[in-house]
Amino acid sequence: MIVIPSYGQQLIVNALNCEYKVNPLGIDVAQPNLSWKIQSTNRNTVQTSYQILVADNLTDLKNDKANVWDSKKKTSNQSIHIKFNGAKLLSTKKYYWKVKVWDNNGLTATSETAFWQMGLLTVADWKGAQWIAYDKIADSNKNILPVDGKKDTFKENNILPMFRKSFKVAKSIKKATVFISGLGHFEMTLNGKKVGDDFLAPGWTKYDKEALYITYDLTRQLKSGENVVGVMLGNGFYYVPPISSRYRKLKSAFGYPKMICRLVIEYTDGTSSNIISNPSWKTASSPITFSSIYGGEDYNANLEQKGWDLPKFNDSKWKSALPVDGPKLNAQKEEPVKIFENFSAKSILTVANGEWVYDLGQNSSAIIELKVRGKKGDTIKITPAELLKADGSVTQKNIGGPSYFTYILKGEGIETWRPKFMYTGFRYLQVKGGIPAGKENLSKQTVIEDLKGLHIRNAAAKVGTFTSSNRLFNQTFTLIDWAIKSNMASVFTDCPHREKLGWLEELHLMGSSVRYNYDVAPLFKKALQDMKNSQTAEGLIPEIAPEYVKFEWGGDMFRDSPEWGSSGILMPWYLYQWYGDKQAMVDYYPMMQRYINYLKTKANNHILSQGLGDWYDLGPKPPGVSQLTPMGVTGTAIYYYDLKTLEQIATIIGKPEDAIVYKNLAVEVRKAFNAKFFNVDSKQYATGSQAANAMAVYMQLVEPHYKNAVID
Repeated sequence: MIVIPSYGQQLIVNALNCEYKVNPLGIDVAQPNLSWKIQSTNRNTVQTSYQILVADNLTDLKNDKANVWDSKKKTSNQSIHIKFNGAKLLSTKKYYWKVKVWDNNGLTATSETAFWQMGLLTVADWKGAQWIAYDKIADSNKNILPVDGKKDTFKENNILPMFRKSFKVAKSIKKATVFISGLGHFEMTLNGKKVGDDFLAPGWTKYDKEALYITYDLTRQLKSGENVVGVMLGNGFYYVPPISSRYRKLKSAFGYPKMICRLVIEYTDGTSSNIISNPSWKTASSPITFSSIYGGEDYNANLEQKGWDLPKFNDSKWKSALPVDGPKLNAQKEEPVKIFENFSAKSILTVANGEWVYDLGQNSSAIIELKVRGKKGDTIKITPAELLKADGSVTQKNIGGPSYFTYILKGEGIETWRPKFMYTGFRYLQVKGGIPAGKENLSKQTVIEDLKGLHIRNAAAKVGTFTSSNRLFNQTFTLIDWAIKSNMASVFTDCPHREKLGWLEELHLMGSSVRYNYDVAPLFKKALQDMKNSQTAEGLIPEIAPEYVKFEWGGDMFRDSPEWGSSGILMPWYLYQWYGDKQAMVDYYPMMQRYINYLKTKANNHILSQGLGDWYDLGPKPPGVSQLTPMGVTGTAIYYYDLKTLEQIATIIGKPEDAIVYKNLAVEVRKAFNAKFFNVDSKQYATGSQAANAMAVYMQLVEPHYKNAVID
């Protein structure tokens, strides 16, 4: 008998997270979910018990005193989504926690300390902070759900404002936290330095229902004496300027840019103070003279006000901020959009009109970074594109145009500029008004010292990869990965330029590919909230969420398609399957019920024939509406799949009566589907197209004894 000494064995607890995040700020749920992982040198190790300790100070927790929650030792192998069940959590407060586990080998281990900080749980927690703006849009010009194709009722560029607030700190600081939102997007500075490393904050939403706020820790950035908060605002989807000379896919006008802010400063003497947004803040127009999420961004460096976000700046010519109304606020739970890879030009070539085309070598969702040297008033125009014409110049035919960036120089040495509130998809950049450094410049034009592309995407962590001995497979994976990254922002978009819309079929069709590679559970949950906010009174989940435009071309085919709206039912189920997240099924069950009831009202003898069907299949005609598969096949198939999924969801969340209803209706839908579309003689569905047969097989509509014949 051989005895293995226990000193060689090891158990480790790590990867503590709260609501999918490590040491998060701004948690705005009353009972957050806690998770962790274990590692062991022993094979087949299983957690047998755990104990969670939560305290409101580090000293108590280090001494194993849990003055907020002690779960006691729980016999369980569960290590994900353990719901906090201690004392009432308070807004803005930081909580420290650790977990002790026991395994099946008799070993125990305790984690390192982690924390989470609460956000603002109620309206009262904003302490009277007001939405403030530079100007207010006329009520007659608001349009929260524009109809495509409708002519403009007004044409007006808007002021892109900046705000400043000066305040003094006279005592020793223990902690400082800011809760802030700006619509459509904001960039915050403190004493002239950017706060955070996110881009296009906050995430975009259905603004008539909800806006998101961001939480930043400012403890190390505040200083004794005068401090200044600066905020610049951009339009985003909140306001798409109705300027006919610039491209726009839609005409949403929720209002002019606005912001809201609460900065809470806790001092070492136990006191605290709040800096809140209100009319005491000062505002002025910024150097950004145009900004559209579709049409580009223009910047005039001559309009800069040096030191505007620093102490001792004279803001006497600025006006008081205007208090305005704003939507309900919730903490942003998905990862922010950030800047990742940057791409320098692989080649720089001139074209017939004397302009220059930079080939960055990679198509991606991105912004530009321009470094330029020239005379005051010189203007650089940069046009992004994915494709080139035969003559080597760029074309925006496939991405929508005109969409471009302009920068007007102030003439002070090398000037560096990035757009703050617009991104697009491109590989090529065509430059007008300057000469690339190193190229012949007899006319002494402005010199483009450098021009780069900066890839932006959602900052979801990468959790998987793929590699093989086959070069083609590796290239295919890389191609798909770039497509995923370039369409993973605050929503999962169809493209990063022409539409930038959250078409919902992508969530369930591409979801697995995304989840294998990125930790995206919070972003999928955000998509569910967008669906809930976009759901109509009748129960319809439209094909895009957030729904910023109502497409009426072709009737309602671009709004009411079961293959798209069914993401509202399938995504909670997939979140449960992939992440063990039961809460999403509970939270969005009413939305699912309303949608399945809506589909029931649209069914004719249990057949659903509305929508896009097998959209963009390849047939003899140009792609678009389904050619090879008749309407009703895909819609009814996914209707059945929804019902079977709801049957499982209802069972798991403790609604057995509902499960029976969905089960029985699914039986009727299956009978109707097979009666209408299955040919007993040919053993094929409908026209025998791949889509018709594949849907029937995958969604288990085909009778088992016919399955092989249908496949063959």
